[in-house]
Amino acid sequence: MDAVRVALLREVLAGTEWLDATRRFAGTLRGSVVAHGGGLLLVGTREYEPWHLAAHLVDEAAWSGTPELAPTLVRHDARPSDPAHLAVGPGRIGAAQRGETLLVVAPEEPAPLLERVHDARRSGVTVLALGSGGSELEAMAHESLAVPEGAELDLDTVQHLVSAAAGENGASPRARRGFRDRLSRLAETLTAPPAAPW
Repeated sequence: MDAVRVALLREVLAGTEWLDATRRFAGTLRGSVVAHGGGLLLVGTREYEPWHLAAHLVDEAAWSGTPELAPTLVRHDARPSDPAHLAVGPGRIGAAQRGETLLVVAPEEPAPLLERVHDARRSGVTVLALGSGGSELEAMAHESLAVPEGAELDLDTVQHLVSAAAGENGASPRARRGFRDRLSRLAETLTAPPAAPW
């Protein structure tokens, strides 16, 4: 989903809880990684790897000038022969230390993943969770955003909103607006209803 589609989606969601919720969660994510100089681990489940979110966060990190947002994708089936950015296995979660952030994106919660997340939290890792809510993972997380089944948005769409908000909030208010910000503002202007005649 590109900047124009995110801007249109935000317009459709105006007045709903989703915009505030995703921006708040993104602010927590950004604040956690920036405060510690990086160290963002991103993990899903064996069946649901958030590679798409990883790619968007890498893009947002570059566009917003916030390199700390670029995550390390932890894969359950990683092999040493994989390219370096795809070869990080679940053992990395066990090696995580205080100051690092673990973002878990999980529509369901297998016991082995919960055990690793619990161990990481006990080691001082900040745990953030995107999932169905009302679960062990949500209770374990420092901050969570629930996307229950049957909600207006699905988990994939919420990830787009979170990644865009994380990058958007990464620029200081006085920073020069980048191309992406200008494109987003243009899309919002073009899709806004016409002004009332006087």
